[in-house]
Amino acid sequence: MTQSDQPTALDLPMVDPLPEKTQKYFDVCQDKLGLVPNVLRAYAFDIDKLNAFSTFYNDLMLAPSGLSKLEREMIAVVVSSINRCFYCLAAHGNAVRQLSGDPMLGEMLVMNYRVAPLDVRQRAMLDFAARMTTDSASIEEPDRQALRDAGFSDRDIWDIANVAGFYNMTNRVASATDMRPNDEYHAQFR
Repeated sequence: MTQSDQPTALDLPMVDPLPEKTQKYFDVCQDKLGLVPNVLRAYAFDIDKLNAFSTFYNDLMLAPSGLSKLEREMIAVVVSSINRCFYCLAAHGNAVRQLSGDPMLGEMLVMNYRVAPLDVRQRAMLDFAARMTTDSASIEEPDRQALRDAGFSDRDIWDIANVAGFYNMTNRVASATDMRPNDEYHAQFR
């Protein structure tokens, strides 16, 4: 698959020209990542929606947390694997490979996180995120207590739930709109 000018199957072109603040954000992405993620390009037809998405993403994935950046990316991959979201598996599988320095870990999480060499804490976190993805209504206090027993604080549990919830939402949007991952994601950090 080659990257087209359209980041999704929908005819929603980016605002042109982009507002100065948005262009600066895209320039920072280009400088730091070597690309502007197609998810940002997809939202750029409506700058208010782009700003809301970016603000929430940046808070969940980059703000201080008891969860490492790698752990948050691991949640994104496991949720996206269950939901079979091509865009997020390519983008966040790439991030796991980069942050862990382990291409095999990224592939294991994409295919089946249960085969990955995870510590007790990571396994509990990913089991919770998987359960949230497949059957969130069945989560009860013993499920939260299992996370506490693995070393997570209540704030960490909040972060796990919010990261898993965010990717369950974005996976559905990406799949419904045929959001296409940037070609660069497929070859990086292997």
